[in-house]
Amino acid sequence: MIDKIMTSESRKHIERADEKKLGILSIVTFLFGFAGALLSYVLSDYFMTSLGYSNVSLFYFSAYAASLVMILNLHRFMNKFGRSTIFFVFYFLQICFVAFLTLVEPSISGAIILVCYIISMTLSWASLDVIVESYSEDKKSGRIRGLHLTIMNIGIFLGPFVSTRILTHYDFKGLFFAAMLVHMGIFLFMLVKLRRINNSKFEQKITVRDLFKKILVNRNVMKIYSIALLLDFFYALTVIYVPLFLLDNGFSWDRIGIIFTIMLIPFIILQYPLGLLADKKYGEKEMLIMGIIIMGISSACIFFITSKEIWVWGTILFITRIGAAIIEIMRDSYFYKKIDARDVDIIGFFRTAGSVGYILAAATSAVLLLVLPMKYVFLLLAGVVLCGLYPAIKLVDNKCEAEMKKRTKKISYGLSN
Repeated sequence: MIDKIMTSESRKHIERADEKKLGILSIVTFLFGFAGALLSYVLSDYFMTSLGYSNVSLFYFSAYAASLVMILNLHRFMNKFGRSTIFFVFYFLQICFVAFLTLVEPSISGAIILVCYIISMTLSWASLDVIVESYSEDKKSGRIRGLHLTIMNIGIFLGPFVSTRILTHYDFKGLFFAAMLVHMGIFLFMLVKLRRINNSKFEQKITVRDLFKKILVNRNVMKIYSIALLLDFFYALTVIYVPLFLLDNGFSWDRIGIIFTIMLIPFIILQYPLGLLADKKYGEKEMLIMGIIIMGISSACIFFITSKEIWVWGTILFITRIGAAIIEIMRDSYFYKKIDARDVDIIGFFRTAGSVGYILAAATSAVLLLVLPMKYVFLLLAGVVLCGLYPAIKLVDNKCEAEMKKRTKKISYGLSN
């Protein structure tokens, strides 16, 4: 009896400690979102200025191809050095690269440094993801991920509005300097608050080939990965080409900043409530299907818009992000109920969706833009997004699976008695 009480007390103590660490990680996530969004929506304009024309896909292809190779081997680095060590190393490199960008004009050399910044940023996010999962409880994955994404997206929501204002008045060097200061502040905060964060090393030794074998056995993980892939394909094309398309149609950065601020509202208001619903009432499958339909149809509508009104663009991009917000939280809720923090290799593989999405988006759009105007990118996008309906429909819903397990347990218990 005493052992049971001690076990219960120990469990509660661990849960309280994990909740405290998740709280600190939530602050880090907010700051990460803000810092990332300061640059994300203007990078394509920097590449275009450096290159001299709008087909900037080569830079994105290079950045995310390198990121893909690194993420596939991320579990090896964490095996050897520990997860928080790797996180701090990549984030320090991120600061170094953005510091270099304050010293150079838009040019080929500046574009190469920016590619290195994207690689280090992608790996920082992937490392942070593993750390967050180490303090997450499976049955609460929906609400934890929903809160995590909501906090991150509040930061992202503020980023484009601030960055477009800085870019308008101080050009790219001023923006990179501001981003450097923000990154340095985040790094110092993490050093103070996250000194004792879990730096566990992983004993398992697994090759990339073994990893693929492990993933292919789990069909539901592959299906949710394909949905994650189309979401990142959507993010890639819209982050790269929506700013360029709006600039090409006569919008200033000030007006684009307002449009993007409207566009990002769904991520703040939808994701935590939807994550809660996924845990308590509904499964993820139905909401994933709804999100894909909304995102696909609204993406196709961009092709037909000729208006120069802020409210028109704000509305259609707002609707695309309703679909994206639904898919993003349901994707994470579903996936993280299937694995735990020991599956660092699977988490790493899952996060390759971002790199693969950008690679595919960069490759296909580069070819498309050789023969068609930029607006046809959005028809391509709609077609790819709607292809996600097939794996979404084929998913085994977590709620149904949980109910089946309960029934199986009851039957087994009845038979044993």
